[in-house]
Amino acid sequence: MTSPQLEWTLQTLLEQLNEDELKSFKSLLRALPLEDVLQKTPWSEVEEADGKKLAEILINTSSENWIRNATVTVLEEMNLTELCKMAKSEMLGEKEGRRNSVEKQSLVWKNTFWQGDIDSFHDDVIRRNQRFIPFLNPTTPRKLTPYTVVLHGLAGVGKTTLAKKCMRDWTDCNLSPTARYAFYLSCKELSRMGPCSFAELISKDWPELQDDIPSLLAQAQRILFVVDGLDELKVPPGALIQDICGDWEQQKPVPVLLGSLLKRKMLPKAALLVTTRPRALRDLQLLVQQPIYIRVEGFLEEDRRAYFLRRFGDEDQAMRAFELMRSNAALFQLGSAPAVCWIVCTTLKLQMEKGEGPAPTCLTRTGLFLRFLCSQFPQGAQLRGKLRALSLLAAQGLWAQMSVFHGEDLERAGVQESDLPPFLDRDILRQDRASKGCYSFIHLSFQQFLTALFYALEEEEEEDRDGHAWDIGDVQKLLSEEERLKNPDLIQVGHFLFGLANEKRAKELEATFGCQMSPEIKQELLRCKANLHANKPLSMTELKEVLCCLYESQEEELAKVMVAPFKEISINLTNTSEMMHCSFSLKHCQDLEKVSLQVAKGVFLENYVDFEPDIEFERIKNVTPDTAYQDFCLAFIGKKTLTHLTLEGHVEWERTMLLLLCDLLRNHKCNLQYLRLENCRLTEASCKDLAAVMVVSQQLTHLCLAKNPIGDTGVKFLCEGLSYPECKLQALVLQQCSITKRGCRYLSEALQEACSLTNLDLSLNQIARGLWILCQALENPNCNLKHLRLWSCSLMPFYCQHLGSALISNQKLETLDLGQNHLWKSGIIKLFRVLRQRTGSLKTLRLKTYGTNSEITKLLEEVKEKNPKLTIDCNASGATAPACCDFFC
Repeated sequence: MTSPQLEWTLQTLLEQLNEDELKSFKSLLRALPLEDVLQKTPWSEVEEADGKKLAEILINTSSENWIRNATVTVLEEMNLTELCKMAKSEMLGEKEGRRNSVEKQSLVWKNTFWQGDIDSFHDDVIRRNQRFIPFLNPTTPRKLTPYTVVLHGLAGVGKTTLAKKCMRDWTDCNLSPTARYAFYLSCKELSRMGPCSFAELISKDWPELQDDIPSLLAQAQRILFVVDGLDELKVPPGALIQDICGDWEQQKPVPVLLGSLLKRKMLPKAALLVTTRPRALRDLQLLVQQPIYIRVEGFLEEDRRAYFLRRFGDEDQAMRAFELMRSNAALFQLGSAPAVCWIVCTTLKLQMEKGEGPAPTCLTRTGLFLRFLCSQFPQGAQLRGKLRALSLLAAQGLWAQMSVFHGEDLERAGVQESDLPPFLDRDILRQDRASKGCYSFIHLSFQQFLTALFYALEEEEEEDRDGHAWDIGDVQKLLSEEERLKNPDLIQVGHFLFGLANEKRAKELEATFGCQMSPEIKQELLRCKANLHANKPLSMTELKEVLCCLYESQEEELAKVMVAPFKEISINLTNTSEMMHCSFSLKHCQDLEKVSLQVAKGVFLENYVDFEPDIEFERIKNVTPDTAYQDFCLAFIGKKTLTHLTLEGHVEWERTMLLLLCDLLRNHKCNLQYLRLENCRLTEASCKDLAAVMVVSQQLTHLCLAKNPIGDTGVKFLCEGLSYPECKLQALVLQQCSITKRGCRYLSEALQEACSLTNLDLSLNQIARGLWILCQALENPNCNLKHLRLWSCSLMPFYCQHLGSALISNQKLETLDLGQNHLWKSGIIKLFRVLRQRTGSLKTLRLKTYGTNSEITKLLEEVKEKNPKLTIDCNASGATAPACCDFFC
């Protein structure tokens, strides 16, 4: 319950404000992080309230501690000195310990929060992560050693916001019976500081507390240190673990002081909260002891959906925009940052209001960001010089791994503060409301986009670097692997740069800002990427990088030139974006000869099972994967050089998708000869479609359906295709396809009808007595089999005599693999007794023999004497099946 004393004091203070002052008080109050009940209160009630009514609203909706802090903070901001003194005296004078805590908390609010942080990041998102922080959870058992908590996540997902909320809760007088203190250490700022003592380091932002520092540090168990943005600390490797010390009065370089804190040499009893992007986690493990890692994910999918509904108002428009963002996996991942969701909503909503189709905008991140940038200004805005200055600032910061800029940073780069207002007014750039000369971009990804724009824009004639410290690499350095390893943020800049090489986008930028793209940039990109595969084949990572860049460009001519040298490609597609990248570029590979493709489970949106029931499934299908898969298949039509194609992975093939592939194979321009559809969950119905292709295709000679549950019925359909004289299929791999003796009967009948099949692999099928049925085909002179693999087929010993007889009469079979079948001694003896009688066509026999049985040894020698050209491998008993590709070539 709120104390009557506080209520009276608040009412007295507010009634002393005149009309304009009360209006300013309300405005500044709204900029603070509001508590739940006050946040849900209609703000119109606050705006209409006089001093007495406002005091009543605050008392009924907010905690005592919040009221005290907020009142002092706002009155300080308004420079109402006398009222501020009165507030501190009357509201904060209860306990000396609480005075320190509250004053410092208000300083934290004033000095470290961006305006609108809480507005742009939902409270429930903060709470979802905060409940895992042990020292703020009253249900967590206390332990003797203090906690070290590491908040890690992508840029812009709310790590800093969450950390600052934890600071407020730590110092909240209502949550702790004793005063507690929190200190905020920004690694961005620490990188700028020279040597100092630890006491000077933590008191630099609130000098009025400097006299209290010794007594505060003596109570380390009551202190929380927030180390924000460890990944942005610019120090040499190992600097944080050298020369650590525990004396907080000793002068040391700032990295040494920070390392001493993290290693718990300095103030070992204090609680630590560290925020970082994932790339610094490995280095952090060398510093902290027994940390608790909490991944901050930002907006989850349901948060993003709710945000779109709130921003658009119209549900149909909101869900249309949401699904467009979701169709681009890379963009959807960026959407975990609220700022990116705001960019997407702002851009697509404006397009819809103008009656424009928003779908092309979300194809690439470059397209989205460029449309957002241009939509914020009228055409002919003539801001060419200011845009060049902004992109220069972005590039300078990214190369220096810096995202917050001060006045000296602008001066060093030759950027004037007068260049910035057009972008500040549109939230492209943000200014710290407490420190007016401090700026940052709305999100790291947009800083990366503007950095790419710096490279793409034609230099101004009057542009002069003299006197300014530009530490920006050229395009070749930007795209080099060495620089990207040192600064991973440069990778996305390369993607955006390819995206800006698009001529339509160049025209859009010119129409809005009056600036032109450099005519040499496209050639520079071609030269740099050509160097990648000049002397060696591309690795899978390099190939994906090239395909991603080309898709980002949406330039067909650029793709043609870039992929022209490709003759063989092996790639594993892990998401729908990679499928789109692949389909865009591979259709231009005129000399492509061989493709191996693996598709990971869940790539196709049909696999998703978490759709909301009110979202129409057709809307999703219109985006992907049908169009993506169709584009991918069309990419191969007309490629005479392409003869090998492997599609492998846990993909649930719908019949429409398989029919697309079948249409490709029927096309007279298709020269595909080797097709592997391994582990693709094909069914017996799929085999019916493939059988129809086998009849008409004059090129397809090798087909692998390994690890698909097609069963005996699927085999029946395939054999119907084999029975046609037009079928040219020579090799059929049916390894691990759930085939029994019934399937063997269909195969035997087809083989006895003189079909074209010469290679057959039935490994890992429990055919058992089906061997006897296959022997009937081997004895028939119409059978054209040359290679038969029956590895691990549960074959029975008593059929070995039939098998031996079939081998003697057969004049075409050259290779027989019986490995991993328990034929026992009796079966081996029966087989060898028949083989020693006469010579057949067999050249290679693989099977498992048993020990050094004298009878088997003798028979083996007699078989070799009778068949000198026959090689018998008696150790074919490996635990894993031979690779399909060994048999497939």
